[in-house]
Amino acid sequence: MKQDSTRNSAYTVDCEDYVHVVKFNPFESGDACSLIAYGGNNYVVVGTCRFQEEDAEVEGMQYKTLRTFHHGIRVDAIAWSPETRLDALPPRIRFCTAASDRKLRLYTSDLQDKNEFKTFDGHSDYINDLVFAPKEGQEVASVSDDHTCRVWDLEGNEKAHFVLCSPGMSVCWHPEEPFKLMVAEKNGTIRFYDLVTQQAILSLECEQKPLMSADWCLKNNLKIGAVAGSDWLIWDVARSSYPQDKRPIHVDRARLFRWSRVNENLFATTGYPGKTNTQLLVHHLGHPQPILTGTAAVGSGLTWHRTLPLCAVGGDHKIFFWVSEM
Repeated sequence: MKQDSTRNSAYTVDCEDYVHVVKFNPFESGDACSLIAYGGNNYVVVGTCRFQEEDAEVEGMQYKTLRTFHHGIRVDAIAWSPETRLDALPPRIRFCTAASDRKLRLYTSDLQDKNEFKTFDGHSDYINDLVFAPKEGQEVASVSDDHTCRVWDLEGNEKAHFVLCSPGMSVCWHPEEPFKLMVAEKNGTIRFYDLVTQQAILSLECEQKPLMSADWCLKNNLKIGAVAGSDWLIWDVARSSYPQDKRPIHVDRARLFRWSRVNENLFATTGYPGKTNTQLLVHHLGHPQPILTGTAAVGSGLTWHRTLPLCAVGGDHKIFFWVSEM
């Protein structure tokens, strides 16, 4: 494994606009290709990717746009629905966005004539994150600067409402824990809510702020990771409400934390966008230094491929892809 290797992205895809957010579909969609969605200043593009790391007949990577959805306003977050299927007849694409007008938009398309969207109103401030219920996809949870976490049905009705002590930065829903929601707050507290009783059942503490991003490890549901200040922090929920491990990483401030979907010891973080370059770091818990360092021109967003140790970051008219070792 190469130690702290700085490298250019392995692949790039050119985009018509600045990419604010990029998201691989985390669910099986019945097709060999991976679905990816990215959002710009007023549209969402859905496309497919295939990489040589998974298919020897592909040279580098293949990317194809399936559809561009008019959004009319800047896209701030995207969540995929597990109901998305490319092997259905007709195919079904379903995702939800958060936008700068404090609304959620649920899009459903058959990639032909049927293209619908519904707007969910209720948040009174900026929406930072959203996620679909991972099993059936019949609910969406969102967190906002308005100090709430809300759970919606697909008609836009509010099914649950949790009052937070500070802005909600991240919300996660684990497929092995369908009745629990993880909510990370900017003040450094991460809480788990029981969706049946609608009560908080467990909390973790950063002991530092601002917490900007947190994630629930797919491969080990006892592991939680976050970035706060310039550090990454990892918790083992079974052991303590305080971090088991933490390390300073980004010189300025860390912005995003994402666990790999294929290895419980692999995760990525990004620094704060806004300077000329955004730093992407890929970390392995067995290694003292990052195993990969990448830079993207004013990058934003961070997402891992469903089955490969490969992550993507959006940027200025581009998406950048990096491949790391396991």
